Amino acid sequence: MTVRLKTELLDADRSQVLAIVVLVALFAMSPLLLWIIFSGVRASQIFSRNVKSKASDLKKERRKAERLVNKMLPAEIANAYKNNHKTSEYFEAVTVAFSEIDNFKMLTENWDAIQIFQTLNIIYKLFDDRIDKYDVYKVESIKDSYMVASGVPNKNGDDHAKEIANLALNLVAVSKTITVPHDPRLRMNIRFGIHTGAVTAGVIGSLMPRYCLFGDTVNVASRMQSTGQPLKIQITPETKLFLDNTGGFIVEHRGKIDVKGMDIKYVDIVSG
Repeated sequence: MTVRLKTELLDADRSQVLAIVVLVALFAMSPLLLWIIFSGVRASQIFSRNVKSKASDLKKERRKAERLVNKMLPAEIANAYKNNHKTSEYFEAVTVAFSEIDNFKMLTENWDAIQIFQTLNIIYKLFDDRIDKYDVYKVESIKDSYMVASGVPNKNGDDHAKEIANLALNLVAVSKTITVPHDPRLRMNIRFGIHTGAVTAGVIGSLMPRYCLFGDTVNVASRMQSTGQPLKIQITPETKLFLDNTGGFIVEHRGKIDVKGMDIKYVDIVSG
């Protein structure tokens, strides 16, 4: 009994010593443990803030990208494009117009790149400001060429020819007031060409998507511009037919002109 009691007391002493050692070790390690826990919590907080910041930046960049897409594409087409829906469509009747600056190459042959840029920027900002007044979509501007259309992507009945004609009259009138920054004596005389017909339109590309128009209507409108006269708006009989139905426009026949095998009687809008 005495031996057994001594053994149990010895075991109890050992357990007590072990417990004391463990307790002392925990007390000794507690600052380290607290530092590890604090560092973990702090790192988690920093990570959480970074994630929130990145998410906020991503949303901002996404909004910027959406605004850019909405500027590059019509709103309804941009929504369809972002949702991977079909963007191409056939239109039976739209009106397309091109404008160019008469003798632009000759006028600018002695200009430097900055002078050309400044002049075109003035012209096209002025044009862009006036487009919003009409049911017209700006398709593109390349160098001194400016392309617009009406009746696409939003159909507007038979008003597309009227909308384009009114815009063309406005832009021809305002072009007479444009002065060249480095040579105020110069005037930029524009030519306008208009044609009405069928087109197929849709988004082309993915990196810099553009809403493009295809078909003979586009080609004919371009030829109306290239064979036109300064400060005149040259239209085809198809466009004249729509304008006659609308009323309010005065036209005069220019005569018959052959353009790349085409046999069309062209007319010019005089006023509207």
